[in-house]
Amino acid sequence: MRFPFPLDAQVPLYLAPMAGVSESPFRQLCHEHGADVVVTEFLSAEGIRRENEATLHKLSFGPGERPIGVQIFGADPIAMGEAARFVSDVFQPEFIDINFGCPVKKVVRRNGGSGCLRDLDLVQQVIRSVASGTHLPVTCKIRSGWNEEMRDPVTIGLRCQDAGARVLALHPRTRTQMYTGSARWEEIAAVAAALEIPVLGNGDIKTAEDAIRMHQQTQCAGIMIARGSYGQPWIFNQVKDLMAGRPKRPAPPVAERFAIALDHARKVMAYETDPRGAAIEFRKHLGWYAKGLHGGAELRKKLYAVTSFGEVEGIFADYLENAEKYASLNSAAESDDALEGMEADAA
Repeated sequence: MRFPFPLDAQVPLYLAPMAGVSESPFRQLCHEHGADVVVTEFLSAEGIRRENEATLHKLSFGPGERPIGVQIFGADPIAMGEAARFVSDVFQPEFIDINFGCPVKKVVRRNGGSGCLRDLDLVQQVIRSVASGTHLPVTCKIRSGWNEEMRDPVTIGLRCQDAGARVLALHPRTRTQMYTGSARWEEIAAVAAALEIPVLGNGDIKTAEDAIRMHQQTQCAGIMIARGSYGQPWIFNQVKDLMAGRPKRPAPPVAERFAIALDHARKVMAYETDPRGAAIEFRKHLGWYAKGLHGGAELRKKLYAVTSFGEVEGIFADYLENAEKYASLNSAAESDDALEGMEADAA
């Protein structure tokens, strides 16, 4: 099944669009570690058409991030079409993606994101308006429906395809589920069988083995990884190993993991204009990189207090120099509840 832009991979691996996570530095890093396609965090059509400074900054990307899609959201077809035209003319990504999946209240209450799924006529109007406003391929990310009563991902997918979507990504939960319960991968299989366009599977991929199982069970054309990339961008290369029939490369040892985290931090430093604010915002990534390590709770406590990137290198160096001390901590009994709570805000 052909994708509407050039790709080398037979089953491409996407970095999912995630608010506050899939920013330019992380997109670069994931491409370097095997992601075939990345997508920006979702951006407001109104912010784009008004040329809001913060929104335009989030739209910027470098050549190392291609192929890339820009994801936009909104419930006004005219505004969405104008935003698509602006993004296509000024930034020229490989495709424009429409967010019909975000369950966050502040988006849904304006009928954006998964709020649109309550009105499939509106969904089609938005897609047609975006398609008419750009020469680029238009893709969509959806959920299985607004709620259980309206759960019908095949119909939603067919309506998106009929309106002009060229690729469809499905997270098989309803909006009212948010991130609870299990993603129903059988719905991805049903949508992939019903549509003529490529269907991407998304949801509950925490390990490389999960990605392989999803592909085997659903026959999806591509795999979109979201939270499974948190603190482990190497998951993309691990999936590629398994797809190629090679032994999966192991997760990097601690020193190499820290080196990757510092590479990520340097990319953020080069991208952001507010060093202190960027360091504070980066704390969540540091927590993810520290997940599962001996003495991880103590390490995260230090990392969650940083206000500059310079502090991070010192904390990592201290951990490596005092590995026995950290190993003696009761890490096996430590809880990652606080860390998982930070994950809940990502779309």
